[in-house]
Amino acid sequence: MSPAIVVDGLSRRFGRFTAVDDVSFEVGRGEVFGYLGANGAGKSTTIRMLCGLLAPTAGDAVVAGARVSTQPEEVRARIGYMSQRFSLYPELRVAENLEFFGGAHGMGGRSLARRLEAVLERVGLAGLGRERTQDLPGGMRQRVALAGAILHEPAVVFLDEPTAGVDPWVRRRFWGLIRELADGGTTIFVTTHYMDEAELCGRVGLMVAGRLPALDTPEGLKRTHAPGRVWSVRGGELPPEQARLRLAALPGVLDVQSMGAGLRVRVDRHATLGADDLAASLSGTVEVEEDAASMEDVFLAVVDAEAQRVGTAAAFGEA
Repeated sequence: MSPAIVVDGLSRRFGRFTAVDDVSFEVGRGEVFGYLGANGAGKSTTIRMLCGLLAPTAGDAVVAGARVSTQPEEVRARIGYMSQRFSLYPELRVAENLEFFGGAHGMGGRSLARRLEAVLERVGLAGLGRERTQDLPGGMRQRVALAGAILHEPAVVFLDEPTAGVDPWVRRRFWGLIRELADGGTTIFVTTHYMDEAELCGRVGLMVAGRLPALDTPEGLKRTHAPGRVWSVRGGELPPEQARLRLAALPGVLDVQSMGAGLRVRVDRHATLGADDLAASLSGTVEVEEDAASMEDVFLAVVDAEAQRVGTAAAFGEA
């Protein structure tokens, strides 16, 4: 079975600025594929090209069997798209919004009415078709937008930071819907800057300044980019930067990163360094707890590696 998405050397330049730089990957059918990166990393530009909304400067991609460079209208007909900004009409009723977008995909009559009712039930909005969209809480409005994206039963659904600005409970519920769609065979391509959401994806591509330097399962990324044991260190009398440097100088320490009010210390798995050794290297009362590597550790490690390769400003898209 051919992949749902095939991306080959995709690039997009705006004048002298390269937003997406020679990106290649594939996404399998029914996969939840995460596209992770900081704001400005190139995630939204990539997704706009894959949706047939923006022509690539170089390279190409095939989405749901249609080529983005020569068949953008066919691509748009075969996919669902939910932008990071709420894209429906707030003054219209929920059903009116969905009827409008259903009509844009050639749907109408009783078949549209039946599909509309089924989709509202699937996203947990059954019975709310007559409510004005602007009167719904933010989490429900997000579900209306998702309903619009899947109304015409597309093979591939693109979700561009779909949970930005909503509370954790709403995000958890929304990801339950994403999992249900994928289990039903729909391919989900989701961009996010939430590290915990990346853990929920089958595979994750990590964008840094327009490039894709890392792509694997969450566990595979952790093994490659954040190996070893991880310790959380809090307290002590030393200034944070001095504490970081002292810990980094210990034999066996691979990396030390600031994390909230403390430090995360990554130690070679073969090193004999333990919690007592870390605490003893700092002054005062120190709390040390072993932790598991996270996607945030991966993100920081990949960004650091890119910064060393191209320079710090360029790695953050500031060059």
